[in-house]
Amino acid sequence: MSTLKIENLHASAGGTEILRGIDLTISSGEVHAVMGPNGAGKSTLSAAIMGRPGFEVTQGSITLDDIDVLALPAWKRAVAGLHLVMQYPIEVPGVMLDDVLGEALTSRGRDISGLGDLLRAEAARINFEERFLHRALNVDLSGGEKKRNETLQLAVLQPKIAILDELDSGLDIDALRDCSRRVEDLSNEGDLGVLAITHYSRLLTELKPDHVHILVKGRIVTSGGPELADVLEADGYAAFLPADEGDDTDEPASTGGLDDLFAL
Repeated sequence: MSTLKIENLHASAGGTEILRGIDLTISSGEVHAVMGPNGAGKSTLSAAIMGRPGFEVTQGSITLDDIDVLALPAWKRAVAGLHLVMQYPIEVPGVMLDDVLGEALTSRGRDISGLGDLLRAEAARINFEERFLHRALNVDLSGGEKKRNETLQLAVLQPKIAILDELDSGLDIDALRDCSRRVEDLSNEGDLGVLAITHYSRLLTELKPDHVHILVKGRIVTSGGPELADVLEADGYAAFLPADEGDDTDEPASTGGLDDLFAL
């Protein structure tokens, strides 16, 4: 079993503090959903975990199986077992998907002799067209195809902990079902812990959370079981917003640019 432990995490971007003391523990086989309004700090949390440039951790710790994650560059965090499914997957012309996954598996000491069969099996499982397996990474793919691609990479690489930064963003119902069910299956198999960041409860109809956390103004203001998502669906975030702060935004918008590449 693997465990990602986040303690008293503070992080800033551009000199502005965004995360203001996050405590969260995620273990293999668990799905934790982090929900919150715009500007709450959700994407900053994923950036801090993965080491995205431009985000500075100013206090606290992140460990994966007692390894100090903050001491590692982004690529070593990935090799150690962390994986980010990006909100805005980028296009990488000239770099083929199957080559990327072959190199990634090799860096993890994994045998790639059966990679072709594995890719085809995973593609079929999530209705990702086989012809895209040999195409430059995400080039000329639709939003839904890019998210299927991200999900395929997750399934092939088999990390310890997956951070889903708004997997549901830009997905139609069919793609949402295919992607979220595959992640749910990986979690149920017992080896994958999941941190699912989302605005909406629709993702959680297929990806069944064990725990739901509400993030507001850089703090987790309440935690509970799956029923907490139902409360949000009925009442919205207003009940969780501090009366003196309102629903303004502190968090910088994700650009979907090259910095995201180094958050893999």
